[in-house]
Amino acid sequence: MRALVISGGGSKGAFAGGVAQYLLQNKGHHYDLFLGTSTGSLLIPHLALGNIDKLHSIYTNVNMDKIFDINPFIIKKKQRQNYITINHINVLRQFLRGKRTFGESRNLQKLIRADFSISEFEHLKSLPVDVIVTVTNISRNKPEYKSIKDCSYDEFCDWIWISSNYLPFMSLVKKNGCEYGDGGFSSLIPIGEAINRGATEIDVIILETEIKITKTILGKNPFSLLINLFLFTLDQVGKLDLSNGKLAAKNKNVKLNLYYTPTKLTNNALIFDQKKMKKWWSLGYRYAQNKSEIMSDNK
Repeated sequence: MRALVISGGGSKGAFAGGVAQYLLQNKGHHYDLFLGTSTGSLLIPHLALGNIDKLHSIYTNVNMDKIFDINPFIIKKKQRQNYITINHINVLRQFLRGKRTFGESRNLQKLIRADFSISEFEHLKSLPVDVIVTVTNISRNKPEYKSIKDCSYDEFCDWIWISSNYLPFMSLVKKNGCEYGDGGFSSLIPIGEAINRGATEIDVIILETEIKITKTILGKNPFSLLINLFLFTLDQVGKLDLSNGKLAAKNKNVKLNLYYTPTKLTNNALIFDQKKMKKWWSLGYRYAQNKSEIMSDNK
């Protein structure tokens, strides 16, 4: 049983799309399981359907307005580099409304439904594959894995959205009596879940470099510093997921094929820059191609 696992990583999901395109279209890989966290959860339904061109269009045309209805960020450019500052008006509006997050991402919820139709959902649910998204149950401090087989259309779209809600900058969602957020807070790279569900070979797309190659520059204001701290937390969760996944794979004789980003793509994956994401998609495709050639030469 073969699985495709895609980690969280915000806008870097464009790189994962390029890698997955090569694995599916050029290598001809057929997957029984598709598991994703955060941006990975946005990718996997379309990948399972084989809608590569549609997915490429989505990931190279998305922008901040399509994600946030209340955007807590202002993007500024300095010396050809984008950086984030706080949108004081929108954040203040959230506080006055008694909200616990700096922003709201209802536009992303609408975008998911617009790009993933009921007919596509029903067709995907009828296929002999399973598509699973990771969410974090904050009320119970644990990850949960939501299979398309167990969900209605509305439920599954909501779980995809919830998996991608990077707190406290996006929406905190109450569902089934619990509060939920980004799956990356509890299971950034769900290798272990793929093994638990019977996978014997797993292609894992990890939206970070294998070795840390640049020094983190901490934010110059409390807001950007908070982003850095949350990114550090996710990085630690990812390392633990990977370590545990490798151990479980060794114990159960599961083959892992790991695809990292070859370079650091961005300092802030919450910035959705269409031009950069288009380049990252192409980079992911070329990287997977080169890695596959190296793997073939080593056989």
